[in-house]
Amino acid sequence: MSSAVLAVYRVIDLLEITMANLKGMNVQALLSLRTQIDRRLAEVRAELEKQLEALSTSKRKAVRTGSSLRGRKIAPKYRSPSGETWAGRGARPKWMVAALKKGKKMEYFLIARKRKARHR
Repeated sequence: MSSAVLAVYRVIDLLEITMANLKGMNVQALLSLRTQIDRRLAEVRAELEKQLEALSTSKRKAVRTGSSLRGRKIAPKYRSPSGETWAGRGARPKWMVAALKKGKKMEYFLIARKRKARHR
């Protein structure tokens, strides 16, 4: 168990022990006890929030939330006779679906690509 949880248990134990003595305490002593408990609970809360923040930041670093390619523009891979283009991602466009139904092959619409020079 963490030290913060143990501190909470100690506060609870203190309250249980003190409950028997509360009836014999005057108002000033009760207010003083309340102040001490409030202060200790604030300390424990701060410690727990610090631990929670540490856990959430380490978890954020470890978990990838999406593809690194998401949102990037890429060059079109296919072009229709009317000039419409498609990168080959996502659903096929209507012009491609219609052409495929007519018997054309996807290779017919491929855009010739220039090869990039390799830098060595």
